[in-house]
Amino acid sequence: MSKEYYVYIMASKRNGTLYTGVTNKLERRVYEHKNDIVKGFTSKYKVHMLVYFEETNDINDALEYEKRLKKWNRAWKIELIEKDNPDWKDLAKNWY
Repeated sequence: MSKEYYVYIMASKRNGTLYTGVTNKLERRVYEHKNDIVKGFTSKYKVHMLVYFEETNDINDALEYEKRLKKWNRAWKIELIEKDNPDWKDLAKNWY
C-alpha cells in the first residue's frame, strides 16, 4: 500500500504571507492551519488559505522538495502558485 505525502503552500491572502509545509494528511493539516490549532507562524500571521499543493508517494521526495521550496525567493513561489492557481483561490474552501 502506497502512502501519500503532500508539499503545500498556505497564504494569508493574494500576494500575502506564505508558509510552506509537508504532511501525510493534507485535509487534517490544512484544518489545523485554518483553525489556529497549532500556535505558531500560521496562526500569528493568519495564514489560512491553501493556494498550492503537490502529492508524492515518497516521503524523501516530499521532504527534499519542501526544503528546496523554502529556499526559493518569493517571486518564484508566487510564479509556482499562479501557474495552476492564477486567482489565488483557497483550494480547501469546500473541504469542511
